[in-house]
Order: sequence, then C-alpha cells, then structure tokens
Amino acid sequence: MPVIESEGCALHVEVEGPADAPAVVFSNSLGADLTMWDPQVAAFTRLFRVVRYDRRGHGRSGVTPGPYTIAQLGRDALAILDGLNLAKAHWVGLSMGGMVGQWLGANAPDRLGKLVLANTSSWFPDKQPWNDRIATIRAGGLEAIVDKVMSIWFTDDFRERDPEAVAKVRTAFLATPLDGYIACGEAVRDMDQRDLLDKIAVPTLIIAGRYDASTPIEAAEFIRRHVSGAQLTILEAAHVSNIEQAVDFNTEVLGFLTS
Repeated sequence: MPVIESEGCALHVEVEGPADAPAVVFSNSLGADLTMWDPQVAAFTRLFRVVRYDRRGHGRSGVTPGPYTIAQLGRDALAILDGLNLAKAHWVGLSMGGMVGQWLGANAPDRLGKLVLANTSSWFPDKQPWNDRIATIRAGGLEAIVDKVMSIWFTDDFRERDPEAVAKVRTAFLATPLDGYIACGEAVRDMDQRDLLDKIAVPTLIIAGRYDASTPIEAAEFIRRHVSGAQLTILEAAHVSNIEQAVDFNTEVLGFLTS
C-alpha cells in the first residue's frame, strides 16, 4: 500500500475497490487507525474505490513534532489525493475526520464530491477538558484514559453486546503514539471552524449519535444550520457510530453518496 509524503511526514494509505470507481476517503477519529472503518469496507468497495489512511501521528504514519492544526491535517488529506492522482473524492470523516472534512469543504471544495460529517463538532468552547486530558496522558500514558474513552465512544449496551469490537478499538487506541495523540489533541482543542461552515458548498450529510456525549446532537445541529442545504440523520449510537450502528451507518452514507 502506498506511503505518501506530506510536509515532512510519511502517511500510510490503503486503497481497495475498483480502480475506475469513484473514490471515497474515510478519515478516522482521534486515537484510531484506519481499521476503524473495517465495518464499511465490504459494503463500499462494491461501488467505490475506498481510500483509508492513518492520520499524522497515528497508526503506521509518521509522528512529527506538534502541536498540529486542522489546516495542516487538511493539507495532508490533499497530499493523499494528489499522491493517488485523484482530482476529486467523496469524504467521510468521523469526529476528528469530520473536523478535517469541514476544513476541506471550505478550503478545497473543488476536490470533494460529497461530504459526510459524522459525530463531530466545529469547536469546543471549553478548552480545560482538553488540557486536563493532555496532562493526564503525559503523566500516565493513554492507559490512563482508555477505559473512560471507550465508555464515551460506545453505549453500555454495545460494549456488552460486542466486546470483541470494542477490544479491537481499544487495542488500536493504546497503540497510538503518545506524541501523535497529544499533537492531534492540541489541534482539536485549538480549533474554531464556525466561520468556515457557511463556506462549505458541497452536498453535506451530518450524522449524529443519539447517545454521543462527546459531540452531541447540539453540535451537529449547529453545523446543519450553518452549512447550506445540509442534511442531518441521527443514529442510535454513542460517538463511534460507524461501528456501533454499522448497518444503519452504511445505509445512510451509501444512500447519500449514490443519490
């Protein structure tokens, strides 16, 4: 699978599906690698060329000195499109991937087909929880927060119903390089993309989780109100809706991308 260079960082990319099909890029949450999209691959590769990648500081991609910015991570995404010779692609981003998607929708709309923003926000007015999280993991590593994160990412019901899926996500979370997690966490903490939303001029679907305490429905409604023509759908999930409600997620996103 290709390794694509962007601003001094080697980005690990995987591409599956027909080479002549329209492309869709999947972009991960903070603390996840590209395997978080495994529940989407079979359904989407029937119709699309599926591009997944590990964000700078995550997975098998490089770790460069932080802090990072959402704009920098957006330029990484454009470098991936360029490296794959993709003039245009659909974008499906969850959480931090949706934050990068907002930047792309406002700053590089000519490179996007349609835009899916799942379980995400455009800003966090209170920075202190991010400062506290960063201080905690500097002292104790990602092990210090992983159980709390899993309880936020998935409902109690799902964690009881599919412990293997949660264990897989937990393992990937703990494998994230500490410096990469912190640098990306700083990007999320410092982000304020509210003024970008009315500049997004591509068809946009917003997905929220009914039980998502991290990026609640109110955050999704804010984005919907400020992105012209945006649609909103709510899934019966917490934060990582593409795993907890994979069938419904796939149905909604495929329907939107093919309509």
